[in-house]
Formats: sequence, C-alpha cells, structure tokens
Amino acid sequence: MRLIRNQPVESESRPYPQRWWALGVLCLSLLIIVMANTALTVAAPDMTRDLGLTSSDLQWVIDGYTVPYAALMLLLGAIGDKYSRRGALVLGLVVFGAASVAGSLTDSSSGVVAARAAMGVGAAMIMPATLSLLAATFPRAERARAIVLWTATAGLAIAAGPLVAGALLENHGWASTFLINVPVAALALVGALTLVPPSKAARHGRIDYVGGLLSVVWAGALVYAIIQGPHFGWDAKAVTSAVVAGVALLAFILWELRHPRPLLDVRRFANRAFAGSNLAVALFFLAVFGAFYYLTQHLQFVLGYDPLDTGVRMLPLAGAVFVGSALTGYLTPRLGMKVTVTAGMALGTLALALLTRVDAGSGYGDLVAPLIVLGAAIGLALSPCTDAIMGAFPESELGVGGAVNDTSLELGGSLGIAVLGSVLASSYADHLADAAGGSGLPASALDTAQDSVGAGYAVAQGVGDKAQALLQQAAAHPEQATQLKAQAAQLSDGARQMADAVTAAFSDAVAHTSLVGAIVLGAGTLLVALLLPRRPRPDATPAPDRKTEHPREPAGV
Repeated sequence: MRLIRNQPVESESRPYPQRWWALGVLCLSLLIIVMANTALTVAAPDMTRDLGLTSSDLQWVIDGYTVPYAALMLLLGAIGDKYSRRGALVLGLVVFGAASVAGSLTDSSSGVVAARAAMGVGAAMIMPATLSLLAATFPRAERARAIVLWTATAGLAIAAGPLVAGALLENHGWASTFLINVPVAALALVGALTLVPPSKAARHGRIDYVGGLLSVVWAGALVYAIIQGPHFGWDAKAVTSAVVAGVALLAFILWELRHPRPLLDVRRFANRAFAGSNLAVALFFLAVFGAFYYLTQHLQFVLGYDPLDTGVRMLPLAGAVFVGSALTGYLTPRLGMKVTVTAGMALGTLALALLTRVDAGSGYGDLVAPLIVLGAAIGLALSPCTDAIMGAFPESELGVGGAVNDTSLELGGSLGIAVLGSVLASSYADHLADAAGGSGLPASALDTAQDSVGAGYAVAQGVGDKAQALLQQAAAHPEQATQLKAQAAQLSDGARQMADAVTAAFSDAVAHTSLVGAIVLGAGTLLVALLLPRRPRPDATPAPDRKTEHPREPAGV
C-alpha cells in the first residue's frame, strides 16, 4: 500500500472509500485556521504586556491575519482548481505552520504582525481547498451531511480557540498559542497526503489573472478600510482604502461581465438562492464575531475570569452548534433551506436580543441562554447556505465556490468586529463619562479609562494603589496619620466608584451593542427570507451530480 495517495478522486468509478477519514483531515485543517483568530483574543493581554503593544499595534496583530486571508481566497481558490486542490491545502499548511513558528519567536510588534499576515496567506490557501476537496470527494447524496460536519467544526473552533489558549496560558507564555498550530498543521499535512485524494478541475481554461488581481485589491482594500475606519478614525488612509475598494469592485464586476472565462461569474448573484445564501453567511458572521468580540471581554474584565475559565464558559456555544447542525441535517431535506436558514437567523437575533438584558448585576448565568441559542443558530443556518453556495458552481470551479463562501464569512466577521466593536467603544466611553461624573477623577485619567474596559479597570487599580501607598505613609509618619488616612479613604472610595462605573458602563455598552446587532440581524433575516426561494416541488428534476458533468482526466498532487 502506497503511503501517499496518488490516484485522483475524479478517476474513481465509485465513491472514494476513505472519504469520511479525508473529511476529518479537512475539518482539522479548518479548525486551526479559525482557532488562530479566536485564540488570540485571549492571548492579547499577555502579548500587550510582553511586547509593549499600543492599542493600534494590538489591533493590527489581530487583523494582520484577516486582510491577506480575505483578499487572496478567490484567486488562490481558482489556482487550486486549475492545478491542484490538495496541493493548495498542503502548501497552505506548510506556510501556516512555518509562519506560526516565526510568530512564536519574534519579540516585536512588527514581527508578530508580519507572522500573522503570513499565516493569513496560508489560511487563504487552506480554507477554499477544504470546501472544494469536500465537494469533489463526496457524492452529491452525501455532500450535505459532510458540509454539516464542516460547518459544525467551524462553530466548534470559534469556542475552542479561547479554551485551548486559556489552557496554554496557565503555564506558558503567549508564544505557545502560535506553537500549538505546528503539531496540528503537521498532523493535517500527513493526513492530507495519505488520506485526501488529489483533485483538480477536469476542464479549466486560462486563469483570469486580471480579475484575480482586481479581487485582491477590492477585498483587501475593503477589509483594511473596515478595520482602519471604525477603530482609528476615518483619516486619509481609511478613506483612500474605501475609495480604492469601491473603484476596484466596480472594475472587477465590469471586467468579469465581459470576460469569456471570468474568475467569478458575477451573474450568479442574480440567482436568489445564491445571493440570499451569501448575504445570510455575511450577516450571520457579522453578528457572531461581533458578539464574540465583546462577550470574551465581558467574561474576562467584568466578571473576572482568567483565560482558561473564559474558554470553559464558551463551551455551551460549541455544544449547541452540534445540536443545531444535527437539526439542520434532519430538517433541511424535509422543510427546505428557506425555513432552516430563516429560523437560524431568527434564533441568532433572539440570542442578541437576550444580551440586551445585561447590566452591572449580571453574572455568567445570564449569558448561558444567549450562548446556547447563538450556537444552535450557527448550526441551523450555516450548513444549508454553504451547501447552496457550493451547489451553484460546476466541478471546474469548486475552489472558487469555496472561496466565495469563505469570503462572505470573512467579510461579515470583519464587519462585525469593526462595526459592533466601534459601537461598543463609543457606547462605553459615553456611559463611563456619565457614570464616573462624581468620582472626582482628573480629566486625563478619565480619558485614559474611556479607551477600553481594561484601561478603565487599570485606572481604578492605579487610584487604589495610591490609597494603599498613603496608608503605608501614615504608618511611617504618625504625626500626619490622620490627614494621610483621610486622603487614603477618599482615594479608596474614588477607586471603588471608578471600578463600579467601569462595570456599569461596559455592561450597558454590551446591552446597547447587542441591541444594534439584533436590529441589523433581524432586518437581514427579513431580507434573506424574501430572497431565498421556496422549497422546490417534489416533482422537480434533480440537478445532475457534478462528477458526471465532464469527462475525467488525471490530476496531479
């Protein structure tokens, strides 16, 4: 038996026997690239402390991964279709693993950002390859079930990232959150070569590199503007990026409409199921990533959980994802995707609506129900959308199909963190100004506290430390003890008021941001419900399996 699998899946006369093992490899590859983003939210405080990161540095450490990831997927998906989907997966795992090692060894903010960007390049190869290989390996009758497991893995990774990072940070530094990717990537690499069959399009003309370049420009510029504008202000860089994104997107659409073999046939967006599915994915991840962004902060800063405890408390979401995925596998064939997707988005809206009840007295118990509902919503809504998007592409464009799905996901997630994160920051600053009005805090200290919830508690801690220092002075100087103790008591009271004000302000900001998210997702649910077509009639002729659409030809690694 050969160690490396060389027979192309397209040349198989029957379904690939080890396809479910291959799916495990694809899901493992997906797991690490999603966890690479969510784990960093937990490791961020340690990185900030060790590397002396500013808020701007930290933002780009997180988002340096996102820009190349979103920008390159469409072009790299097309290249994988033409030359080798498994080759794209293998190369992506190598790049991702090597960049993870580099990230763990760097001692500067610029080094970490560069390593994260390289990881994003690797992820842009891996992500579309996992979906295209899944669609190529599984017969149409089993593809929906395989996509359910793929989607459940993505949902699991969202919650598992903080848990794994928290466990590592108990006894190791932030570099361990990079190094943990290496053995997983190595395992996935071995599995890809031994269990995943080679695949490429049987017929694929020349790649539309002009369209590919335009897609890189508009997607990269758009994500950059989404990140830069809300977080750092709409300065010349943010506005220029937004203009470049708009011009490049228009040029991309016009070019693709005229090209005989476009990278992406944009006419597909006239199909209601395709357009509605992409909109649902983008809006859903806008809500999910936005909510995840502020819930992890609430758990760590307001409720005081350490990184590991924070990860453990996100587990109800992961469990609910699997329940929702099981339900969609049962309900979608019976009720149609319109019902399951709309129901999932409605549940997501409900989860955000439940979070509007958060206040200064809320504990973890108040977050459990929203987490469970949100997890069930992820499992219920996303699998049918992914299946519909992939089903819209012929065998020769499976990588592009996967890239379209993943680009919608990534753009939605970036928008969620940027838009809802901006709403959160603005709401927190406004509420803190009101809540801290009677604390007697200097204006400069209040400005510092308004920067973030972590800065707010740091200011309160600093005031408390000054109170303790005065008490020590009082013990050393009995003749001034009365005066010093009075000053210490005043500062201590101010520190307590400041901490309470930060708690109240951030809790109110979470509630306000959740309301905005619920309104956006609720409006999106109505729009998606209008776009998605009704369930096909039982007598409708089924679409042919893509495996019979084109004659087969050998495909390389």
